[in-house]
Amino acid sequence: MPEPKKFSKFRDVQAEIGRAGSAIFRDADGVESLVIKFPYSIDYIHSYAEDSAFFLGLAHGKLLGSKCTSPKCGFVFATPRGHCMVCGSPTDWFELPKKGRLHSWTTCHFGSEAFLKETPYNLALVEFEGADSVLLVRLKDCVESEIYVGMPVVARFSDKPKYLITDLWFVPDRS
Repeated sequence: MPEPKKFSKFRDVQAEIGRAGSAIFRDADGVESLVIKFPYSIDYIHSYAEDSAFFLGLAHGKLLGSKCTSPKCGFVFATPRGHCMVCGSPTDWFELPKKGRLHSWTTCHFGSEAFLKETPYNLALVEFEGADSVLLVRLKDCVESEIYVGMPVVARFSDKPKYLITDLWFVPDRS
């Protein structure tokens, strides 16, 4: 049996694995690693518990955050919390604006199975008017050279929701 082909770009490794089932990845230091296709499947049953409203909201095109109920605190979370991480009080749901600004971002050149087809992809921290924290989401419809801190962005929602965080992403607000 011939040895698998060697590649220095992981995207080429992925393509070769799709064709041949195996490939060798040579990293920047010259280290070679055998990479094989190994199907793996598991049914995972998961409860969103206190965060259920957030994921149900996404299915209806709503972006929900949470706000501390303590009058002395009132911290506003863009990433929902059942209880305030500042003072421990319960939180209430509220609707976040669909528009925000880019706080920071990174371009990912490798991802989990769910993101392999999108690689490279951008992950962004989005800040919202009136919120004290940021939300980690995918940033689509732009390339890395177009992205900048403070860039206006707008939420987009899947028209076929799966009740996952991938039902939400942001794009540049070009309006």
